[in-house]
Amino acid sequence: MPDFIVASPARHAASRLPGKPLRLLGGEPLVLHVARRALAAGAREVWVAADDERIARALDGSGVRIAMTSPAHASGSDRLAECAEIAGWPDDTVVVNLQGDEPFAPAAGIRAVAGTLLASGAEMATLATPVEDAAMLFDPNTVKLVRRDDGDALYFSRAPLPWPRDAFAQARDTLPEGGNWLRHIGIYAYRAGFLKRFAALPPGRLEQVESLEQLRALEAGHRIAGGMPPEPFPPGVDTPEDLERAERRLAEAAR
Repeated sequence: MPDFIVASPARHAASRLPGKPLRLLGGEPLVLHVARRALAAGAREVWVAADDERIARALDGSGVRIAMTSPAHASGSDRLAECAEIAGWPDDTVVVNLQGDEPFAPAAGIRAVAGTLLASGAEMATLATPVEDAAMLFDPNTVKLVRRDDGDALYFSRAPLPWPRDAFAQARDTLPEGGNWLRHIGIYAYRAGFLKRFAALPPGRLEQVESLEQLRALEAGHRIAGGMPPEPFPPGVDTPEDLERAERRLAEAAR
């Protein structure tokens, strides 16, 4: 098993779901569910990079470490770069960025992204899984990943990419054959040294258009290896509707 640290950025002022880390799922804060998934993955250390003392209090006694970071950060990786400075991680430390809205992240998937980074030699690694239906493909809250044949990322987008011209000219309510669409999973791995260099880069033009921080790395010419999780990786929580679906999923699992 790779040696790695898990760090989760937790921003209280989330635009689509304000107060997201403290929203209740099964009667407990969302950020606590995410912290438990990180602890279950076997990381050497688990950190939450928070911007609000209420998040720190919600994690009291959970076994994770807290880094109080600036509320001004524009992206999760920017927040984790400050966390890296606070924690004093050596530059070669493998850091897994588990987004604070992934309450069902499987432990094997968290380990897989660290393994993808080490096996690929890329500066960053992430995961993706097949798009399940046309509604997911056309949902702008679902980020799509287009990969090269060797697995490296070509592009990330909120748009339905790739676009099958002829098939979608006829209908858009089903997925045509052969599209191989991938849903990007909001998890990254990088070494602490690259994390700090990445956060120091100016925001990219495409990053600002799509509101996707990973495009900053691609625009600057860095590789992002795209792996596949060894087991299903359920969607995260980004909107009130996502939270309702997560509540139903949790209730079904408890039966």
